[in-house]
Amino acid sequence: MKESQTTTHPMLLNLQRIKEEGIVVLDDVRGLPTVDKPFVSPDYVICIGHKGHIQLMYDDQPDFSEKYTVGVIFPNHSVSMVNKTDDYLATLIVVDASVLDDPMLQIINQMRYRYEPHPCVKLDRHEYKMITEVVEGMLEIKRIELSESRMLTTRLLEFLLRLLCQYRKRKLKEYSVDKRVSMQFYSDLTQHFRKHHDVGFYAERACLTPKYFSAVVKQETGHNAAYWIRVKIIAEAKMLLHVRHDLSLKVIADMLGFGEQASFSRYFKRETGLSPTEFRELI
Repeated sequence: MKESQTTTHPMLLNLQRIKEEGIVVLDDVRGLPTVDKPFVSPDYVICIGHKGHIQLMYDDQPDFSEKYTVGVIFPNHSVSMVNKTDDYLATLIVVDASVLDDPMLQIINQMRYRYEPHPCVKLDRHEYKMITEVVEGMLEIKRIELSESRMLTTRLLEFLLRLLCQYRKRKLKEYSVDKRVSMQFYSDLTQHFRKHHDVGFYAERACLTPKYFSAVVKQETGHNAAYWIRVKIIAEAKMLLHVRHDLSLKVIADMLGFGEQASFSRYFKRETGLSPTEFRELI
């Protein structure tokens, strides 16, 4: 049953608040912001299902949300509703796109590999309880209006995402048959990205030609292998530039497998629009 079009969705009611606060938790969500056309969010959205069931189309692929299901939706993906039960209820954590540049939240970009092509994961009761307790902590911070609320909320969000990653790892066998190339690639990438930036290295480990390997990864994840290598390197670079102020750009370049600092600087600016020094000065 489709929800009434006269109901104003919490995301639409809180557009300015999302922009100002960066991270907003919205309770009592009962559907999508739009009913008769696809909704494309400019923000990063985590959807935690509490009751009922909603059937969706995510980038023209069928998906769903129900009790104990967590969906991780990256910006600019199309989501439309097919149908839902009257009792569907969810909580949304909406993160303004600008927050995705926070070096302490680079786990979000690292999660792209698993969640962008497959946004939903079903949790068990214990996992769901842990996730909802973290969300309650985020809401409590907002209620007591601490001066450090933005920083504390960001840290809790980071913890929530790390929990979710651990829970999803346990369920990888669900995807191992039809996603085996990309899953092995992600494992290899995590171990070797600091030294190996070329697709050929990972293709050789998979016993495939680089062209075919990249095509399979794209088929399984929505992006080719080179894209995921770039995402991994830049996420690590942002974290090091923010956290390790004791490290020079040359040392960071060496740690990430760049022969020269200039090569690292060109690579970083091409991918982010900022030089490493400019990025560090913005923090």
